[in-house]
Amino acid sequence: MDTPTNLFKKRLSSSETLIGLWLALADPYSAELCAGSGFDWLLIDGEHAPLDLRTTLATLQSVAPYPSHPVVRLPEGSPTLIKQVLDIGATTLLIPMVESAAQAQELVRATRYPPKGIRGVGSGIARSSRWSRFPNYLHEANDRICLLIQVETLAALEQLDEICAVADVDGVFIGPADLSASMGYLGQATHPNVVARIEAALAVIRKHGKAPGILCADPDLARRYIAAGAQFVAVGVDTSLLGTETRRLAAAFGTSPGENAEPTRAGY
Repeated sequence: MDTPTNLFKKRLSSSETLIGLWLALADPYSAELCAGSGFDWLLIDGEHAPLDLRTTLATLQSVAPYPSHPVVRLPEGSPTLIKQVLDIGATTLLIPMVESAAQAQELVRATRYPPKGIRGVGSGIARSSRWSRFPNYLHEANDRICLLIQVETLAALEQLDEICAVADVDGVFIGPADLSASMGYLGQATHPNVVARIEAALAVIRKHGKAPGILCADPDLARRYIAAGAQFVAVGVDTSLLGTETRRLAAAFGTSPGENAEPTRAGY
């Protein structure tokens, strides 16, 4: 069997706009439900959701029969974590808090086999090669990996040109929540000053031929970011959707979550 093509990576390189959904419920069953909803990609959030290696594996297995492409976000860019998640079959990774070109280059190396990188060779016992049923996996894997990195602070934006110049970084994702916090607007990801910095960053990313991405649960603002060049855009979060709809349904029947309850926020 041939090593499968990473269709998400291929579509990004063709400048398609891909719409995604953020998965933070950390449950393979709910992930499978969402995988059949028609999104181009699903973000399996291992940074802020309570996922471990086995629940990430189970989630990858649950969404595998569906066309929505799984993107795994790690808690940080450890080469050991990267190796493990690639070995369980992830082909697209999103790495948070990238602050420099040097850090981006090390992430490229961590996702590639030698001599191009430092990824440990263990595919014969791993799901990534389907236990060697993809006979050319070792020689084809480097080209199948899609590496997405997050820039989410003012310090990172100051290095954006250099970060975007790193070869084999396929996409650069703007993290609105952390960026707004670093700008002094904690919890105000839609503040006009934050939006302006994001739009400027999208232009820089596109200038370098990388795919820009973002999470934005405000439909009008998401469309604005797409018009500004965002190419892979998560437009909702499973936890927020569930919280909003359950609250709405309860309210429709006259019940209340309590006078101190806050409305469910879109995104995080």
